Amino acid sequence: MTQIKKIGLYTSGGDSPGMNAAIRAVVRTAIYYGIEVVGIRRGYEGMTKGDFIPMNRKSVSNIIQRGGTILKTARCDNFRTPEGRQQAYDQLKKHNIDALVGIGGDGTFTGAKIFGAEFDMPIIGLPGTIDNDLMGTDFTIGYDTAINTVVEAVDKIRDTAESHDRLFIVEVMGRDSGLIALRTGIAAGAEAILIPESKGGMDGLFNRLENGRKDKTSRIVIVAEGEEAGGAFEVGRLVQERFPHYDTRISILGHIQRGGAPSCMDRVLASRVGAAAVEALRDGHRNEMIGIIHNEIAYTPFEHAIKHHVEINPNLLKLVEILSM
Repeated sequence: MTQIKKIGLYTSGGDSPGMNAAIRAVVRTAIYYGIEVVGIRRGYEGMTKGDFIPMNRKSVSNIIQRGGTILKTARCDNFRTPEGRQQAYDQLKKHNIDALVGIGGDGTFTGAKIFGAEFDMPIIGLPGTIDNDLMGTDFTIGYDTAINTVVEAVDKIRDTAESHDRLFIVEVMGRDSGLIALRTGIAAGAEAILIPESKGGMDGLFNRLENGRKDKTSRIVIVAEGEEAGGAFEVGRLVQERFPHYDTRISILGHIQRGGAPSCMDRVLASRVGAAAVEALRDGHRNEMIGIIHNEIAYTPFEHAIKHHVEINPNLLKLVEILSM
């Protein structure tokens, strides 16, 4: 059993619904085991500047239902340098912090991996990203809430699309991953989806529009922002050139996908991995991400988690084609 006396807790990268639930779980589990917790505001930037606040039971009361992160998040170019990381380490030692829990995604864990190796600091990561693009967990904190937000928005868009016989190109987040677009495309009954992992998507879309049913009163196309054609506006331009008779409209959902109260699934996921992070540090784990695979807690080294080569299930792509008929 490793003797951890004080944990530094931070959120980094893009915010995701459920981060506050994870913060709450880490703090209360640490207190249960007699460990102090210090909140680090604004991620690695706050770490380099010593922007620390003590956390207790009361400081995490009534936050499980809130979106965003009470600890704030920010980018920090200074932490990318050896000098910046030394500043962060000096601040941690000054405040007697002997372990870290970081909530975030690829960039968060990349920084944690380097920092942990340079200064022999035990660090545990929690997967907080709406993209669900990390290896070592079935779902990331925020993904379930984000896709439900998208589905709700697309359902409303379809109402007006049907009223006017329109084709809507809806752009969702996913610069490097099309998992949000794929799941929401199926759930919202989209005619087609365009994602970074599937090349040649425009040809398939053109074929669908050319040969699909002519009696449809609405058509929805879901586009991931990182799709090869260049996003919804470029897809819309190409569609309008090829099919000028369609009344084509563009809708960019943007950052509404990051906000809102986390779903039940995200609250439970965040609570489970948050508690497991403290227990992992007590058991001597370090430089690992805590996830859940097949409903069991799983430990994945940072270098494996951040490769995030999540393969798209071809059966789901086929399902979109079948159900859009």
